[in-house]
Amino acid sequence: MRASSQLGGAMQASTEPIAGAAPVLNLAAYKFTRLAELDRLRAAIRERCVELGLRGTVLVSHEGINLFVAGQEDAVRGLLDYLRTIRGLEDLEGKFSRSATVPFRRMLVRIKKEIIPLGIPTIRPAERTSPKLPPRQLQRWLEEGRKVRLLDVRNEYEVELGTFEGAEHLGIHHFREFVQAIDRLPPEAKDEPVVMFCTGGIRCEKAGPLLEQAGFRHVYQLEGGILKYFEECGGAHYRGNCFVFDGRVALDPHLQPTGHMLCFACQSVVTAEDVASGKFMFGKYCPRCYQDPSQKRESERESHRRRVRELAASQPGCTPYDHVRPIYVPRGFAGQRLIDFLTQRFPGTPREQWVASIEAGLLTHNKFGPTPFRVCQPGEVVREGQGFLHHMPDTTEPPINPDIDLIYEDDWLVAVAKPAPLPVHPCGRFQRNSLTWLLQQVYSGEVLHLVHRLDANTTGVVLLARRHRAAKLLAQQFADQAVEKTYFALLDGHPQWEATDFTAPISDHAQGEAGGRDTDPRGQPATTRFEVVRRLAGGQTLVRARPYSGRTNQIRVHAWAMGIPVVGDPMYRPGRQRGGRQTLAGDDPPMCLHAAKLAFRHPLDDRPLSLCSPAPPWLKTILEDTAEGSEPDTGDPSVGVGC
Repeated sequence: MRASSQLGGAMQASTEPIAGAAPVLNLAAYKFTRLAELDRLRAAIRERCVELGLRGTVLVSHEGINLFVAGQEDAVRGLLDYLRTIRGLEDLEGKFSRSATVPFRRMLVRIKKEIIPLGIPTIRPAERTSPKLPPRQLQRWLEEGRKVRLLDVRNEYEVELGTFEGAEHLGIHHFREFVQAIDRLPPEAKDEPVVMFCTGGIRCEKAGPLLEQAGFRHVYQLEGGILKYFEECGGAHYRGNCFVFDGRVALDPHLQPTGHMLCFACQSVVTAEDVASGKFMFGKYCPRCYQDPSQKRESERESHRRRVRELAASQPGCTPYDHVRPIYVPRGFAGQRLIDFLTQRFPGTPREQWVASIEAGLLTHNKFGPTPFRVCQPGEVVREGQGFLHHMPDTTEPPINPDIDLIYEDDWLVAVAKPAPLPVHPCGRFQRNSLTWLLQQVYSGEVLHLVHRLDANTTGVVLLARRHRAAKLLAQQFADQAVEKTYFALLDGHPQWEATDFTAPISDHAQGEAGGRDTDPRGQPATTRFEVVRRLAGGQTLVRARPYSGRTNQIRVHAWAMGIPVVGDPMYRPGRQRGGRQTLAGDDPPMCLHAAKLAFRHPLDDRPLSLCSPAPPWLKTILEDTAEGSEPDTGDPSVGVGC
């Protein structure tokens, strides 16, 4: 609940048990006092509460204790007696009330920085607070017409349920906002008597000194809050009911439950009229937080979009962390020595580096088996399916381009516009600084299925499925070549054709030490459609590319094989030369390949869906430097769907 930190001040209805047949006794208490050894204190209080069969909430901090618990009368009294044995709580006052049921589902004992959060360490109610005004004295002042400024320090949702006649409130949604909200009071209020009030008095213990520090000269707090006033004065000069932080939700001036409920989603008070409004569903929403499906989806998408961008901007992989990479032995490597397996399986890592890792004890058997985490030896023989763990302490990753944009989201799919350089999935030097790792943190509790991949240096649309069935149906569309994939590439050269279907199998057999792929008869069939969009001065050509198959690096390898490689490609260089790295650094010139559009049929209802990614800077520059009206269809960032 949004107000769970204020439970101690919620039920200060009387100082003695109320007679009646209600079987449950509720105890509310708070005290500002210096407490130490909070971990030990928390454990001891929780143990005692569990022994007594109590439920509720107890908050402890260095500034004091705040609690509301309920249970059988002997058990509740036993807890209060126990708390009074703790140094500093000897005179802890208990406020009692009765109810037919226990208003809590479980027992929580928590350590907090403050029992009432305000965030100003100079406010110390244990040392000093404002003078208290008894309820009957306030009633007399109001009946005499005495000039007094009533200030409701509660949250706005509490005020809506009821308050004193003529009282002012500051429209706050959390008590922490009270600090800034004071400035909204008129200057003349500093010279007038100000009587603050809240539910049970605890918030006024901090609000009073804060007002005094702000220059208010005559500040009082209503002793015991609204509930104490109800007990002694009934509903005189008060309109409505009082919100309380327990299962009863609201009490009338006779301290009886009103029958209100709380919205599970937003914690607003729900009336009978709200329930009948058609915008209420138990456990889901109420009229105050209801959104129609389109609004809700857009709100969720915007929230996910913001969180992805914030997380990516933090460059999580650039902060040193201990990384553990699992390694498994494929069938073809069984029977080899460990060092030979590692060198062949990971050609990008030098043999001497693997030797150093093994000698340092950083390569172990995985946790499965009779001897978990046993350190490996370089000469041991590996077997098929065997697992190892490569421990890499103080891992840091290269920085990435964090400008990820969420361009589409529904219950089945997520699509992003990927910047570059940014690897799509964890690999090599990139783990946390990868697209899927970042997205998985935002969509926690879900399993996102990557439907297709882009190179780290390629920008554009990346599609993921939020459900296994969606991933399966989309994978079939890709396998059937039913997905229309549109790329734009800047090629280094002027081809002799205006359009061509280039067909050449692609294989990684020719990768060599530098890595990468090549056209090779032993490879898998691959065809790419190239269409000239614009020939540029300087010998470069902007083309539209549509790969009919989905081989790794397909467009790049086919352009390279034709002698007109993609501009900026670090691997497939001009003159059929091969570069020595796969991923560009952030300050390198871009690789000019952009996945502009994916068009397919939605896996839920088979409707056509087109997802577009806005043009990257290199492509925008080309378009801006050419005649108006001749731009190709590169994907409008304002369209996203149906482009």
